[in-house]
Amino acid sequence: MTNKLLIVGGGSLGAQLAKSLENDLDVTLIDQRDAFVHAPAMIRAIVKPSLLDRVLLPYDSLLAKGKFVKAKVIKVNENSVTLEDGTQIDADFIVIATGSTNGVAFKPAGDSIDDFRAVITEIHAKLQTAKSVAIVGAGAVGTEMAGEINSAMPSKSITLISSDSSLFAQMPTKFGAAITSKLKQAGVNIKFGVRVDDLKSLTEPYSGSLSLSDGSTITADLIIPAIGSRAVSELVDELPNVSKENNGRVTVDKYLRPSSYANVFAAGDIASSGDAMTIVAIGRQIPWLTNMFKGLAEGKNVEQLKPYTPWKKAPLLLPLGPNQGNSYLVIGTFGNWVTGKLKGKDLFISKYRKLFGLKD
Repeated sequence: MTNKLLIVGGGSLGAQLAKSLENDLDVTLIDQRDAFVHAPAMIRAIVKPSLLDRVLLPYDSLLAKGKFVKAKVIKVNENSVTLEDGTQIDADFIVIATGSTNGVAFKPAGDSIDDFRAVITEIHAKLQTAKSVAIVGAGAVGTEMAGEINSAMPSKSITLISSDSSLFAQMPTKFGAAITSKLKQAGVNIKFGVRVDDLKSLTEPYSGSLSLSDGSTITADLIIPAIGSRAVSELVDELPNVSKENNGRVTVDKYLRPSSYANVFAAGDIASSGDAMTIVAIGRQIPWLTNMFKGLAEGKNVEQLKPYTPWKKAPLLLPLGPNQGNSYLVIGTFGNWVTGKLKGKDLFISKYRKLFGLKD
């Protein structure tokens, strides 16, 4: 009999893993939404909402042999999951890949794709009328947001607020310095080393003023919180011997197992695997998981297989609109042309539409 694999969460990792294994195992992909949200394109969709038609991809076009179930999983057991309506689905192996959450401008807050589309459209309308924009948080999302708005709407006054003394301090110095230079040359104001003392919402854009830790105040027609992702990992809480970090990521062993259950795995953004919460960083897990589950389906034990090893320093592709940006690619830092070619022009949209069997 073919081994049953349940994948809980249809984000980038879950969708790709299901597709890669549907010819080798009995694969069921479960997600509470009926369409895949291509997160890397959401930042640009705020300045160009017509993009939504190409980046909200129905799950029913993803799998040819595997099954997709639209449902919310409320409990993971050793050999099954329980859905919100009480249905139990059995499995030989379970992967929890429920991803992460961010501001409502970047990832859905609820189950409805129509509601998310309406949120993006509303934020775009507010952005169009705003003369000044303040972005709180200068990680990858906030910095890319500043670049996208500046590229599409160069007349806007944009302030990017960073609590750190430089951009991307964890990366080679050349990378952050190049991004900083390009933003400043484009007219983006960057406030370094300050925190916002009175942010009214951690997730929803609004208009008003911000009191900063240096005593200054910024008033903006649109304030966009972009203060970092948090793992959606509540499903692991009832598993035995689980340990979690402050950002919700769950500690995993060298085979990406979060608990003492030998056949339950955690992957993607929820797993504290040593990989960053980016689509490129977690992409390293997909071929490893694919090979591992093929090995398990052949009757091997997990301990007979090669353990997972994270990136020593993962690539980071950071476009500032379609034509500018910088990329760190392990062997070095690269500028506009490489960044545009790898991500900025297309944002991986063509790749994912092909994965879902859709014409570009």
